Amino acid sequence: MVSKTDDIPASLPDCNPVDLADEAGDGAQDSNEATKTRLKDSCGCAHSADTAMVNGDGAHEHMEEAESKQDGNCEADGEEESNEQEVIVIQDTGFTVKIQAPGTELFDLQVSPQEMVQEIHQVLMDREDTCHRTCFSLQLDGNVLDNFAELKSIEGLQEGSLLKVVEEPYTVREARIHVRHIRDLLKSLDPSDAYNGVDCNSLSFLSIFTDGDLGDSGKRRKKGNELEQIDCTPPEHILPGSKERPLVPLQPQNKDWKQPMQCLKVLTMSGWNPPPGNRKMHGDLMYLYIVTVEERHVSVTASTRGFYLNQSTTYTFNPKPANPSFLSHSLVELLSQISPAFKKNFTALQKKRVQRHPFERIATPFQVYSWTAPQVDHAMDCVRAEDAYTSRLGYEEHIPGQTRDWNEELQTTRELPRKNLPERLLRERAIFKVHSDFAAAATRGAMAVIDGNVMAINPGEETRMQMFIWNNIFFSLGFDVRDHYRELGGDAAAHAAPTNDLNGVRAYGAVDVEGLYTLGTVVVDYRGYRVTAQSIIPGILEREQEQSVIYGSIDFGKTVVSHSKYLELLEKTSRPLKIQRHRVLNEKNDVVELCSSVECKGIIGNDGRHYILDLLRTFPPDLNFLPVNGEELPPESHRHGFPRKHRHRLACLRQELIEAFVEHRYLLFMKMAALQLMQQKANKDSNKTDTPAITETSETPTESSTDTAQTQSTTSDSTDATEVSTDCTSQTDSSTSAASKAATDGEGNSSEPTTNGPQDPAATQNGECKNPLEGKEFEESIPGLAQAKELAETLVAEDGSGIDPKSREVVLNACKAVGSISNTSFDIRFNPDIFSPGVRFPEDHADDVQKQKQLLKDAAAFLVSCQIPSLIKDCLDHSTLPMDGATLTEALHQRGINVRYLGTVLEFVEKTPAKTQLEHIYRIGICELITRCAKHIFKTYLQCVELSALSAAVSHFLNCFLSSFPDAVAHLPPDELVSRRKSRKRRNRVPGGGDNTAWASLTPIELWKNIASEAQSYYHFHLQCESVDQVVEKYGFQKITLLREISIKTGIQILIKEYNFDSRHKPAFTEEDILNIFPVVKHVNPKASDAFHFFQSGQAKVQQGFLKEGCELINEALNLFNNVYGAMHVEICACLRLLARLNYIMGDHAEALSNQQKAVLMSERVLGIEHPNTIQEYMHLALYCFANGQLSTALRLLYRGRYLMLLVCGEDHPEMALLDSNIGLVLHGVMEYDLSLRFLENALTINTKYHGARSLKVALSHHLVARVYESKAEFRSALQHEKEGYTIYKNQMGEAHEKTKESSEYLKYLTQQAVALQRTMNEIYKNGSNASIMPLKFTAPSMASVLEQLNIINGIIFIPLSQKDLENLKAEVQRRQQLQELGKGEEPTEYTPLEVEDKIPID
Repeated sequence: MVSKTDDIPASLPDCNPVDLADEAGDGAQDSNEATKTRLKDSCGCAHSADTAMVNGDGAHEHMEEAESKQDGNCEADGEEESNEQEVIVIQDTGFTVKIQAPGTELFDLQVSPQEMVQEIHQVLMDREDTCHRTCFSLQLDGNVLDNFAELKSIEGLQEGSLLKVVEEPYTVREARIHVRHIRDLLKSLDPSDAYNGVDCNSLSFLSIFTDGDLGDSGKRRKKGNELEQIDCTPPEHILPGSKERPLVPLQPQNKDWKQPMQCLKVLTMSGWNPPPGNRKMHGDLMYLYIVTVEERHVSVTASTRGFYLNQSTTYTFNPKPANPSFLSHSLVELLSQISPAFKKNFTALQKKRVQRHPFERIATPFQVYSWTAPQVDHAMDCVRAEDAYTSRLGYEEHIPGQTRDWNEELQTTRELPRKNLPERLLRERAIFKVHSDFAAAATRGAMAVIDGNVMAINPGEETRMQMFIWNNIFFSLGFDVRDHYRELGGDAAAHAAPTNDLNGVRAYGAVDVEGLYTLGTVVVDYRGYRVTAQSIIPGILEREQEQSVIYGSIDFGKTVVSHSKYLELLEKTSRPLKIQRHRVLNEKNDVVELCSSVECKGIIGNDGRHYILDLLRTFPPDLNFLPVNGEELPPESHRHGFPRKHRHRLACLRQELIEAFVEHRYLLFMKMAALQLMQQKANKDSNKTDTPAITETSETPTESSTDTAQTQSTTSDSTDATEVSTDCTSQTDSSTSAASKAATDGEGNSSEPTTNGPQDPAATQNGECKNPLEGKEFEESIPGLAQAKELAETLVAEDGSGIDPKSREVVLNACKAVGSISNTSFDIRFNPDIFSPGVRFPEDHADDVQKQKQLLKDAAAFLVSCQIPSLIKDCLDHSTLPMDGATLTEALHQRGINVRYLGTVLEFVEKTPAKTQLEHIYRIGICELITRCAKHIFKTYLQCVELSALSAAVSHFLNCFLSSFPDAVAHLPPDELVSRRKSRKRRNRVPGGGDNTAWASLTPIELWKNIASEAQSYYHFHLQCESVDQVVEKYGFQKITLLREISIKTGIQILIKEYNFDSRHKPAFTEEDILNIFPVVKHVNPKASDAFHFFQSGQAKVQQGFLKEGCELINEALNLFNNVYGAMHVEICACLRLLARLNYIMGDHAEALSNQQKAVLMSERVLGIEHPNTIQEYMHLALYCFANGQLSTALRLLYRGRYLMLLVCGEDHPEMALLDSNIGLVLHGVMEYDLSLRFLENALTINTKYHGARSLKVALSHHLVARVYESKAEFRSALQHEKEGYTIYKNQMGEAHEKTKESSEYLKYLTQQAVALQRTMNEIYKNGSNASIMPLKFTAPSMASVLEQLNIINGIIFIPLSQKDLENLKAEVQRRQQLQELGKGEEPTEYTPLEVEDKIPID
């Protein structure tokens, strides 16, 4: 879910900037934000912030562990921590208050002492009966409560207190907020904001398939005769083998959206605003113009006392109150009196609004855009219009002091204290909130810049060179201005630099060193331009860059300066980021010491903070794509045609690759040391007593060396050693082990994502370094290696003093062999300046530089020789299952493979012997390659299009790319405003020097030629294709998949309708089909570190079979995630999914359903309605629905999942087999045998193709098909399939295995049935109709047996991992077996843990 970099040591949790306007306690919390925080409590989906911070003692150790992870000396710390936590728990019991609002009954509200009064306001503004009030105060015994006070600080507020809602007089600000709120209530069911990608709204369609909320519907329906009422036939296009891929079902019609209940025709600001002076003095604040549904036109005054009708008309101003004036404190009350339709519809609308699942309406933290949308009517909307024209910089009306100082907010949130859990939660929440606000503002600004709505700060220069400032954010374009990047690849380098820089910001942000600051950075691609948005260092605009840079170089290494404070700060990052401190020469040939690349600049702002910027070379260069004269790459790289020339010289290795490489080297190091020790041991076998002695001593150094680690890190880096030693001691002394493990975790974990750190708890069970890689292979090959290894570890654990010289020599040799920079311990770091043009190193460092060059070559070779093959292997055994371009990219990135290696990866796939089993990967890879090439071309294509021709240009490009129509001619937009004759002249004149209609001359043949040559030059991959139809034919693509990929990558939004791509007579797209073009945004995702540690320890517990504890930890993680991220986030989604799975396994089906429903909604909202992740969430939900007896819902969900998967990757994908098996089983359960067979046989075909005909998955598929044939009484076919399955079981598992026995039992049973049937038939033939027929047993499958099969295929079965886990699992398994015995009836058993191959690991 989250990459390795997340457990980076640094003394504090891993998180980067996002929204704390309320940081200063000012009114900054804009209303949606507050709603976000409140909603999560009111909907009961996340118990208030830190309610159950600790549940009993079980969680205590983990608290301590998470705590001590953060700092070196943990023992003492743990104690204080735990007391502190208990304190929180005591304070944080929620209580109930009574609320009395005008015109409503008294009601109770559950609150928590941590909440602010403001949050009660938000709840009231969301409740159905009080939602129309915005301007009120809460009073306790006549005293007004302060909005920003925490409830626990209010005297006299306790269980049962009565809070009165008192209407307050309006101000202009309050009146505007009121109108805005009413408009939001009126629009609450309207999806147009989600289609237009504004205000963090996004689409969700789950409720259409579940008929509202799952929880209730289960109770509402009649349980008994449900079978009869189900219509199981799916639409034609969902059936196996169907070739049509419609687009319209992607967004099924929501009945609430089709005929939205109209409450008002028009609500807008009146043209008479603002009130003249004399009316101001009567309390007029502003005027509104309203048209009711009954066509009544009224003019309304908003005054300090409320809203009333005045006597103005469109053309005459008469502000006197009308008679009657209907003065009301709320606009809703006023309108309800003058318009019966408003009253009726508004009430109905609010009922519907409150019924929707909160997750359908809470804002997401970052905007999600939809690539398809229906034609939405454009309605009048005063608030939207006002927002557009007052260029709401950053919600001015909510924030004192007008525009936000982003830099100040981003940096002060970083400076918040972080000593204990509550402080860290507050800090991470603040960072996250500011960050998501900044990303939203930066995106808006970048679009404004490209659309030409922002004045440049250097307007005299040509457009490419302009820079902009808007809303305290600095914007620059991704072009090579002033030949800055000339030697590095010009514009190509200037385009790559911002993303590299962002990766650097992400990495430094994750290490999170106190006192070192990075800029808020967002990279936006919009309309073919790349814009970098950065927060502004105070004072940087007043001075020249040369004066302000006190560390690093502004001319790529010609002049270099350094600064002691920067060296000290960067030294702290050098270990986690593996950056070697090194010396370079400056222009005067003086030696300058650096601890980063030369481009990294240090500037001290006017605020006295130490900033670093230009982090584009944080990670070392990738030599496979950087040919250097006179340097030879290792043979592994040569074999695959490296080094290759790349567009620019900024290609660098990913952080994940560096981590993997170091881990790999660490294994090597341990092996070498162990083997040498073995030889020594053989030489002096006489004194055997040595071994235990050393192990004994190593017990004490554990704690001490953790402390010394910090002081010693320069002389001999002993942290990793410490880490190893703790692990050896854990057998002897388990009590300190947790603490010390946690302690080292803070230090060493990322210097080598250790072979035995907390990543893989199952592996560290018995204390020796049991890395899966090395454990098995070596221990068998060399007897006694395990002891030798322990010996090696203890050796390394010492700081070099108490060791005999021979052993020291062992370590020295091992260090040399793996390229460690220290001679006494394992420590690998890279020098990012090697091979940078213009950087020179001092003579006396020549051998160091040589070593570093070798290390870089090895890393480049490691990528090609280890990482790519391991990716292919994971794809072969299906532990990695990409479904579309995005998930494929993610899989590459997790292994540290850059996308520029895509061509190489595809070549590897081509050469794999089992190529057919990788067909899906190959197809997705080619598709990704083609759409990326098309994106590169599209980028430059769009840059020369003027705004008025944008939709025509985009549709023309899509026609050339996807339509079979051979001569796609661009329709130059007929100028709507110019007479025919003039327009011809205008075309010939070239405005602005460039030819604005060059785009129109693109032809399909030319575009595909360009794509092929782009594939060759960028990915070094040979595509043989001259047209889209050839590609589709050759690689088995679907055009709809290509359309989805290109739209998502470029931000195009198209009209949702059926496109005829294959017509040879007319183009598929017209300009009316292009609805919008959105930005594609890259930013840092700040993490909730404590929550993440809980989540990981929870996963670990689950994997060891401790379900209850795991469940508690994950619930805890969920609380903490909610606390930091608010209610919506990708990681919360993963948390909910795992929780649902655990609920299900532990037999709590209803709870599983509720959690999984949230997971689906959240996945749709945060990742997108057809993201591969969402598809899988749909499958899980269907299983839990089935278990809850909601069969028709389960089927609808599975059909939806299948439709989405067909759209995203087509039918030929291993995951489709699982989906089809699910559908087939459910259909079998509802006795739709023929349909069921279609799906199950398709699953069998796909499984056979991707898993090989002899795999256990295929055996299971055969068995499922056999069962359906048995139900149809076609025993011959049933026998045939079961025999196939039996043969596989016999060959794979042997005669004695219970699977094989089960299968043979079932075969006997089928044979008996077949014989009985035959006998009956013969009887009928012989005696005619009066034959005495024995009743045959036709078994309609019992629900329990179907559910059991569903569980098996979905991998909901635990596989014992080791002896220790076996014991833990036994109890659990017995309990489940008893349950199953009860539910089974006479069905043949299909239970028993499957082979590992058949298991889908729990997340």
